[in-house]
Amino acid sequence: MNKPTDDLRTRLRDIIFGTDTPAGRIFDIALLVLIIGSVINLMLISVAAIEMRVGTLLHGLEWLFTLFFSIEYITRIYVARRRWAYIRSFYGLIDLVSILPLYLALILPSAHYFVAVRVLRVMRIFRVLKLVRYANDANVLTRSLRHAQRKMQIFLGVLALITTVLGAVMYVVEGPAQGFTSIPRSMYWAVVTITTVGYGDIAPGTAIGQTIAGVAIMLGYALLAVTGGIITAELTNEIRNERQRRQCPHCERSGHEVDAHYCKFCGGDLNHDDEPPDDEEQAASRDKLD
Repeated sequence: MNKPTDDLRTRLRDIIFGTDTPAGRIFDIALLVLIIGSVINLMLISVAAIEMRVGTLLHGLEWLFTLFFSIEYITRIYVARRRWAYIRSFYGLIDLVSILPLYLALILPSAHYFVAVRVLRVMRIFRVLKLVRYANDANVLTRSLRHAQRKMQIFLGVLALITTVLGAVMYVVEGPAQGFTSIPRSMYWAVVTITTVGYGDIAPGTAIGQTIAGVAIMLGYALLAVTGGIITAELTNEIRNERQRRQCPHCERSGHEVDAHYCKFCGGDLNHDDEPPDDEEQAASRDKLD
């Protein structure tokens, strides 16, 4: 016989962790509204003019938000099937970090502004709105970046070497008279120039230095193209592999889009391994695809 507490945990679990029920969907949407409201409240607190006028109200609201999120975090731990798994999960850590800064602010006042990490909890919108297609696309992009990791490490190493050489050369060519007072400061100029940001706080004054600066700017555009090419190549390979992994359970042919529901060859349902569709069902599926 189930205990009343077990029934309560089950109902709360369906509401807090589930989005299939109306109550769970309402809870998650209300939670997102509170998260966004908390971040906006923190932004208003950071504005001195607003803080001087209604600072007491805003700080009171901040404590109310924190109290609600604290209760929500404790409740999530209580109803979770695997509590330690939730605590150590990405969302569990974000939930914890989102409430700690305000308590730490009692000891370290500057820690209060780390509450802005709550904006990361807005990522729950992927679960709430069932944006599975976008979640899959994000996973493809993540895997592409992971596969490009070694190439990017080599690229960043070469970039660091180029920055060091440019900084040393500009320190010798321009010297302290133009603001290049040390090699590290000259390296700062090289980074700003290569990334085409160009703050203008340091600029070469001699013809040789300006020539080197022009080469550095052109080199920066080339490096951006190389970076985009590496990531694009890995992304293309990952998309191709994703399509090859998606196989129809009826005709066993691959090459389907990630968000496809029906096979483009036989018209079968890609999400259900039932009996293959007959000719009429295939024609209806093809008409739906067209």
